[in-house]
Amino acid sequence: MKEFELKYGCNPNQKPARIYMKNGSELPVAVLNGRPGYINFLDALNSWQLVKELKEATGLPSAASFKHVSPAGAAVGLPLSETDRHIYFVAEGAELSPIACAYIRARGADRLCSYGDWAALSETCDAATAAYLKDEVSDGVIAPDYTEEALAILRTKKKGNYNVVQIDPTYIPAEQECKDVFGVTFEQGHNNFKIDESLLSNLVTENKELPEQAKIDMIVSLITLKYTQSNSVCYVKDGQAIGVGAGQQSRIHCTRLAGQKADNWYLRQHPKVLGLAFVDGIRRPDRDNAIDIYTSDEYEDILREGEWQRVFKVKPEVLTAEEKKAWIATQSGVTCGSDAFFPFGDNVERARKSGVQYIAEPGGSIRDDHVIETANKYGMVMAFTGMRLFHH
Repeated sequence: MKEFELKYGCNPNQKPARIYMKNGSELPVAVLNGRPGYINFLDALNSWQLVKELKEATGLPSAASFKHVSPAGAAVGLPLSETDRHIYFVAEGAELSPIACAYIRARGADRLCSYGDWAALSETCDAATAAYLKDEVSDGVIAPDYTEEALAILRTKKKGNYNVVQIDPTYIPAEQECKDVFGVTFEQGHNNFKIDESLLSNLVTENKELPEQAKIDMIVSLITLKYTQSNSVCYVKDGQAIGVGAGQQSRIHCTRLAGQKADNWYLRQHPKVLGLAFVDGIRRPDRDNAIDIYTSDEYEDILREGEWQRVFKVKPEVLTAEEKKAWIATQSGVTCGSDAFFPFGDNVERARKSGVQYIAEPGGSIRDDHVIETANKYGMVMAFTGMRLFHH
């Protein structure tokens, strides 16, 4: 396939639209089901790069959940705990492959933002992954291959219109890339910068004890940031992004947004949330929305008379602000990555409130000394990578 005609571009008025190779060669993708759109392919190609690089850097199956050309979540395929299975709505007794675990964890970073996502898998999509995807609201998936059973499952989704894209895993893009903006062509070298453990050797804090898991988490954060609209900050724990702050003009706003998402992820594990008794037959998105409102300052919207009965079997007790603060304070072992330097220590102060103990950022601010001093105050480990990871 040398060209694929799209229904329209970013918006319905932007026609005609297509994808093709400028050199006239075959496209590196094949559409196995559905009819992906312009934004679908942007998500597909960006997310594929993320999971491919994450697999290469960690040796672990990797997955991502993309929305509007930024990851809502990314993760490597580590086993799920019983709590994970509960909060990610895994069917009781379901046998999960490593790539299924990777996608479930990637989507679990921010289930609200992953609503209608594009999924990316570094490995062959198997039946376990397809079965989980089938029950989620998702626009499509990209993978290097699909088992026959997985493909049969996915072809039943969205009345047979679910987008399934296969990519050639050996495809290497051209060294130079171009894009047009307002009729002006921009050209730059493709971002081939390799992110691996060697990038984490410059530990600038007094504490230089960097566990192996924290190294993996730093790599997950940095590769996630490489494909996130800048400015961006990413919080990671146990090989899973738990909060991504994308496209903010201010660095501290990125850090706050990602931190708030990380807090929300952790609040889903609060005993009161785990104990919520939902009505039978409730849809996953409705559960996600209910949990989000219940753990927010707008909890009264879901607990008012006439509303809670629609969602819960029993009216839940309020999760108070004091309880939430106390619970979040127990979070620890979190890694925070930033796509550019922290200009002030306030970013470190905010990250600490979400359990951050490890930080990876480029360094290079005129206030690096203050940022390092703030990290030292809390016994954190900070690596200066020396590499900015802007993505637009």
